[in-house]
Amino acid sequence: MMRKILDALYRTSGFAGGFMLLAMLIMVSVQMIARWVEVPVTGLTEIAGYCMAATSFFGLGYAFSTNAHIRVNLIVGQAESATGLSEILCTFVAAVISAALAYFAVRTTVHSYLFGEISQGQDAMPVWMPQIVMSIGTIILLIALLDRLVGLLFQNIGDTPGNESLPEERL
Repeated sequence: MMRKILDALYRTSGFAGGFMLLAMLIMVSVQMIARWVEVPVTGLTEIAGYCMAATSFFGLGYAFSTNAHIRVNLIVGQAESATGLSEILCTFVAAVISAALAYFAVRTTVHSYLFGEISQGQDAMPVWMPQIVMSIGTIILLIALLDRLVGLLFQNIGDTPGNESLPEERL
């Protein structure tokens, strides 16, 4: 049950990233057409930038859970005898860094909301709106890292129920 929920979360995050990429394409296209027909359209540049950031952050957890994330395997590759331990260590360090990023992203979003910050572009959008996407994306990445870490820990302990659905084996 939990595996299905997590997979649905990762998939939904991936779809949201794809949707934001499509929204960015539409906004840039509308802005180009507006320039050609000399109709002023303001604020789309900033919103397209927000969509680009949303695409990146929504894609983090999905990419990691499907092994599409770029990972540096130098340490893991060099430690052939302790590959399981080094993979656990690397995932743990990534989870700690991701937890810090998620904490500060959420904190920044809350502060922006409480202080009523407005973007300085032509759109004059409340800053917390695009920042909330960063917070959600980093939280989903943290969940994916913790999911992988728990899977690796149980895999190293022995044959426990649920090992058949580790992220590496879902490909």
